[in-house]
Amino acid sequence: MFERRGGEELLEQDPAEQPPDGHVVFIGRVLSPWVERENCPRNMRAAREIGQAASLLIDEPYRPGLAGLERVTHIHALTWMHHAPRNLIVQKPRHATEAKGVFALRSPARPNPVGLHSAQLLSFDIETGRIELDAIDALDGTPIIDIKPYFPSVDVLADALMPDRSER
Repeated sequence: MFERRGGEELLEQDPAEQPPDGHVVFIGRVLSPWVERENCPRNMRAAREIGQAASLLIDEPYRPGLAGLERVTHIHALTWMHHAPRNLIVQKPRHATEAKGVFALRSPARPNPVGLHSAQLLSFDIETGRIELDAIDALDGTPIIDIKPYFPSVDVLADALMPDRSER
């Protein structure tokens, strides 16, 4: 259970209690050393600083979809942050001075708790469905929604601005 901080707001209806409409399927699970939320790095930069590798384990029916992945060095993994609350619409992170709407934050607590993890692809095995990554900021067992190749030619946004550290 998550404790609300001053300035935080909840949605009137929890999205977790609404009927599903997207037919999203999980294609595998994260294998990471992080079993408790308190120990999990809060972002990929922190995960890399710790230096702990991680893996994705893709379920058998989806393993043929890994063909061609040997052509890329990095991937985006999309996960379902299944332990995060879904009814918190305005949050006040511990490090922030003011509350912000969830769409201005990278917090996993949001109506659809989709995690985005851009990681270096170390190796993969189509037969076993195991993908080795340099790091991940997700709990062990976190469901995987999708994997996409990272393409520097389209994924790098040269004019993007970095928010102040206090804003992240």
